[in-house]
Amino acid sequence: MTPGFSRLRREDLLKTACEVISEQGFGHTRTVDIARAAGVSQALLFYHFETKDGLFAQAFDYAARVHLDALADIERSTGTPLERLRALLRRCSPTQTPDGWRLWIDAWAEAMRSADLEATSRRIDTQGRSLLRTIIDDGVAGGLFVCPDPEAATWRIFAVIDGLAIQIHVHPRGLSRRRANQLVRTATAAELGVQVSDL
Repeated sequence: MTPGFSRLRREDLLKTACEVISEQGFGHTRTVDIARAAGVSQALLFYHFETKDGLFAQAFDYAARVHLDALADIERSTGTPLERLRALLRRCSPTQTPDGWRLWIDAWAEAMRSADLEATSRRIDTQGRSLLRTIIDDGVAGGLFVCPDPEAATWRIFAVIDGLAIQIHVHPRGLSRRRANQLVRTATAAELGVQVSDL
C-alpha cells in the first residue's frame, strides 16, 4: 500500500467516522458500525487506528481541521471587517447543518471525560474567538464598530451562538431557525454598535 493511498484511505475513514458518530453519537457508535459504513473490515479500520478511543479522537480532530480551515479562509480574506464578520456568522451559525452541530454538541459532552476531545474542542473555540476578536479590533480601529470591550463581546457573541445551537438541535421544536439567526444578528449588532440590517 503506497503512502499516498494510505493517507487518502485514512481521510475517507475519518470522514465516514464523523458521519456515523454524528448520526449515532459517541456513546452508541461501534467500530463495526464505522467499518460497515465505510465498506471495509474492522481489521482494516484497526490497521489505521489502534483503538476505538483513538479513532474517535482522530475523527473529531478531522472535523476540527475542516472547520479550522474554513476559519483560516475567513482570516486570510481581504474583505472589510463587516464582510469578514458576516462570513464568520454564516460559518458558525446555530442553524448550520444538524450533522455538524450534533457532532460538536456530543463532543462537548464527551470532552468532560476525554482529554483528547477537550484539547481539540478548546483549540476550535480558541481559534474562533481569536478570529472574531481580530475582526472586532479591525472594525473598531476603522471606525466601523463601537465596542468598549472587544474581549467580553467576543465571549458573549459565541455564548449566544453556542447556546442557541444547543436549543435548536437538542430541542428542535422550541425555536425556529429563522428566529435563532435573528437573535444572533441582534446580539452581535448590539455588541458592535451596528444596525441589524448590516449583518
